[in-house]
Amino acid sequence: MAADTKNRMIGAAIGLLQRHGLAAMTFSDVLAESGAARGAIYHHFPGGKQQLALEAARRHGEDVRGYLGELPAHTPREVVEAFLGSVRPVVRASAEGGGCAIAAVTVDGGAAIADQGGLCAVATEAFTGWEGELAGKLTDAGMDASGAADLATLMVTTLEGAHILCRAAGSVAPFDRAATALLSAVPATG
Repeated sequence: MAADTKNRMIGAAIGLLQRHGLAAMTFSDVLAESGAARGAIYHHFPGGKQQLALEAARRHGEDVRGYLGELPAHTPREVVEAFLGSVRPVVRASAEGGGCAIAAVTVDGGAAIADQGGLCAVATEAFTGWEGELAGKLTDAGMDASGAADLATLMVTTLEGAHILCRAAGSVAPFDRAATALLSAVPATG
């Protein structure tokens, strides 16, 4: 039961990071969305908001990495197309005011966050894991390791940049243009 409460709180924190960012995420909102009792905050997160943000970012990073691990890997183009198709709904949510929970912890959390470096380290770990997962898929699909690593970095950079541009524009048009350019960067053969 305690693990369930903690998991619900982490899930609520992920959603709040995506929608509001780190500075605007409050324990009151986490409690309201998770249905947890007020006493659960410091029981599960004695390190306060920073610990909750760290655990939420780490979990979200791992979840996304697992999802990327499920992408098909028959050809490099198939990997990129599957990636673009799978992240399009996430980018659409950004166009409607959402964002990336991982990117959110890299932005100043305000006075409530004592160690921004720890949050950035978790974000770096997540982004590096995503790139590694995608590079592995591209390598499995026949690309050389160096080209796969470069393309994987471009894929993650496209996603993260799309979050910002689409949110600002209130449209997925920037993502669609970037997706077209990304597909043109895919080698014709592995």
